Amino acid sequence: METGSPQSTGTTGDESVEPVWIGLPPGLLRMRRLLLVVWLGLLALALGLLLGLLAGTGWAAFALLPLALMAWGWVLLGRNWRSWRYAERADDLLISRGVLWREETVVPYGRMQLVEVTSGPVERHFGLASVQLHTAAAATDATIPGLDPAEAERLRDRLTELGEARSAGL
Repeated sequence: METGSPQSTGTTGDESVEPVWIGLPPGLLRMRRLLLVVWLGLLALALGLLLGLLAGTGWAAFALLPLALMAWGWVLLGRNWRSWRYAERADDLLISRGVLWREETVVPYGRMQLVEVTSGPVERHFGLASVQLHTAAAATDATIPGLDPAEAERLRDRLTELGEARSAGL
């Protein structure tokens, strides 16, 4: 899962060094796939029953459409999960995501105003938490979803500490 220890993820001031990227834990992928199966499975069942009772058994075959969508979504969720990663550098945090449209967000530590850890009921059930970064410009706000709660708290504490140290010089 991790490609390096959290303490060694930054560079030593030499920006030509490739950052050490950390991927998201597999629990996020399991949670998203389970939600996909539950919702589209229920939709397929309801559609099949409704069409079968009201229009005849031939029409119930349209219940296969949500199942096909489920198979396609299963693959897309895996590709999306593999695309998410983050790296802590000396002066900023990098967040990279996206399959077709790659998006890389650079959040300077000195610009962070608030770092919070959130976890909804489904995330808590799967033992996951998200780190949300707020900056002065709303366009540079960023989120890292699906982290282990201990890693999310470690990241929040580290980013807060680095943000306070960097903003003191502004």
